[in-house]
Amino acid sequence: MGKIVFIGCLLFLGFLGAAQEIEEGVPWDENIRLTWADFKGKVPPAAVPAATTASGISYTYSANLLHHEVRLDFEVTAYFYPNESWYRPTLCNDNTLAHEQLHFDISELFARKMRNRLKRTSFSDDVKAEVRKIYNDILQELDDYQDQYDWETNFSRNREKQLEWNQKIAEALKDQSKRG
Repeated sequence: MGKIVFIGCLLFLGFLGAAQEIEEGVPWDENIRLTWADFKGKVPPAAVPAATTASGISYTYSANLLHHEVRLDFEVTAYFYPNESWYRPTLCNDNTLAHEQLHFDISELFARKMRNRLKRTSFSDDVKAEVRKIYNDILQELDDYQDQYDWETNFSRNREKQLEWNQKIAEALKDQSKRG
């Protein structure tokens, strides 16, 4: 008989840093697009951007250890956090909303990358640290990618680059779906 180990983690990353308070997030769904009504947060007094999308990745897992082989069952989900997301109506339009939606889509892309890494990894007895490292690596990659997206599109102002990114992320999500 093997020793059954249950380890559960639920972690949260707000797009712009650690959240002050964990709220109920809205899971990513390919059939649901964000609307401005979803952005329920208050605009911070010193904020410069026209809008901010708070999205991130959370995971839970359990590990079963049998004869020194670890079997991992996990869930990884990308979430949008309405109460941490906000916009300035006078500065925003449909193009801005599409830009913000893509931030959420990018979070889903990296949730899929994490699922893929967890599937491909052979874990040792130190599964907790190994899963945490994968998660932290993915979060760093996600953060860097989100920054690159904003920089290249100039926060949606460069319409040509925005269209390129829309296509790039749509293709990446389709490719990740095929990989399973």
